[in-house]
Amino acid sequence: MSDLLRAGYRECARLTRRHGTTYYWGAAILPRTQRRQVYTVYALCRLADDIIDVADLDAVGRGRELDRFQDRFNAALNGPCDDPVLAAVADTVIRRSIDRECFDRFFGAMRMDLTRSSYRTWDDLCGYMEGSAAVIGEMMLPILEPTSRRAREPARALGLAFQLTNFLRDVGEDLDRGRIYLPQEDLERFDADPAERRVTPDGVG
Repeated sequence: MSDLLRAGYRECARLTRRHGTTYYWGAAILPRTQRRQVYTVYALCRLADDIIDVADLDAVGRGRELDRFQDRFNAALNGPCDDPVLAAVADTVIRRSIDRECFDRFFGAMRMDLTRSSYRTWDDLCGYMEGSAAVIGEMMLPILEPTSRRAREPARALGLAFQLTNFLRDVGEDLDRGRIYLPQEDLERFDADPAERRVTPDGVG
């Protein structure tokens, strides 16, 4: 392995440990190669998500930055790359034959965050989570080496479960960014207003 790749895998591990403790410690039980490959998938998603949350850029500027990042990622998949992190991600994608269409769905969901701040129905939210969560399970699957083809749907479900848990945990943080991921029709049905940031007699308001 080249020095560039070693540096990239180390940085992916550092990013995962700092920002994604669930992924970091969950992968700690895996053999070394699988563990560091899990970290590359997380790192790619983390870096893309960070672009979406840049405070000093408007939606157009963040969209351009995301486009540049995706272009750099695609270039890394197709040739030499001098970015250690993207080189490590590309190395994992190529070695594990991860379907590149997964990344198209992922970046598509990231772009939804540039134009949508809420979701009316559960089905609407599921459309977003297809690319932001379920597809992450699909990316991870080749790394984890399942013994059955039936593992695909449980892997997707696990991605969705992680995402929903994050939505419930990060209500306040998402509000600060102008977003509400809880379906509007459910909030109305239970007369809940996340903007109140307090527990109400009927539930969390």
